[in-house]
Amino acid sequence: MAFVTKLIDQGRLADGKRMLIDVIEAEDAIREFPGSCRLNNEWDFLCHLHGVGRARADQWLAENFDHLGNTSTVDLEAKYF
Repeated sequence: MAFVTKLIDQGRLADGKRMLIDVIEAEDAIREFPGSCRLNNEWDFLCHLHGVGRARADQWLAENFDHLGNTSTVDLEAKYF
C-alpha cells in the first residue's frame, strides 16, 4: 500500500485510488508481557487484553476522530520502512 500510494502521489499511477490508512496499536502494553503469554487463553487474561484494546481505541478516537475519512492517521513509509 505504501508503494502504490507513493506512485499515486508522484502522478505515476493515474487510475490509482489513494487509500486512507489508520492504525490503532498498543505495542508498549504488549511488550510488558513475556513471549509465553501468546499461548495464554485464560479468560481473565483475554478480558484484560480486551480492556487494553478498548482503552486504546477510545484514546485513538479522541485524538483522531476529525481525521476519519479525510486523511490517514499513520505514515506507512515512516512507521514500517
